[in-house]
Amino acid sequence: MLKDSQTSRTGTICSSIGALVFLATASLAAAQAPPAPQPAPPPSQPRFVVVLDAAHGGDDLGGHLGSEPEKAFTLALSVRLRSLLAARGMQVVTTRESDATIDPNRRAEIANHANAQACLSLHATQTGSGIHLFASSLPPTSPTRFPAWKTAQGAWVTRSLALAGMVNSALSHAGFSVTLGRTALPGVDSMTCPALAIEIAPDHAIGPGADNGTSNGTGGLEDPAYQARVAEALAVAMLEWKTEARQP
Repeated sequence: MLKDSQTSRTGTICSSIGALVFLATASLAAAQAPPAPQPAPPPSQPRFVVVLDAAHGGDDLGGHLGSEPEKAFTLALSVRLRSLLAARGMQVVTTRESDATIDPNRRAEIANHANAQACLSLHATQTGSGIHLFASSLPPTSPTRFPAWKTAQGAWVTRSLALAGMVNSALSHAGFSVTLGRTALPGVDSMTCPALAIEIAPDHAIGPGADNGTSNGTGGLEDPAYQARVAEALAVAMLEWKTEARQP
């Protein structure tokens, strides 16, 4: 009986040791097994960058717009428009965030370094009415690896004209009077992206009691409602441009 009991106890111990060895081997194999492949993350959308260039600044006052210089108007419009574009998922780069002097070459360098899909150079004037859009007067050229600095926009001017058309459409739809033109544009002529100069003038069609949704406004450059309408229309134009740029 004792011998049988010892044999049974030995068998039980061996079985337990075998089970432990099996579990240890299984755990080691699981630890050494390669991880299960994970599904690839969806491809990220390329960045859509808009450069806002508030004209003038610092020692360069720009034109006189009633009680404030042009440099103050363009900076305020840039800040307002930046918020609207960011809320629509766009990355915004500005050439200035304060009352600083920025020369045209530096403005172009900022735009080119940003690899922007659009640059809007913001201006204002008391002359005329509505909004004036200007593209570079440079003739279209073929892209080159090292474009001449002062005529770099030539390779982009066709896209700049397309951008002008889209901005014109959005502004016109919002009820603005729009004038299109082409001219030499220091700074813009050196940019390697679609670029426009946008000059905002008073909207003389707007007055007290006008039936255009801004009956309390004057249509002047100092009218906050007018500034808000301009910024909103430009934001809509950039969203449409973003959609167009991402179509195959």
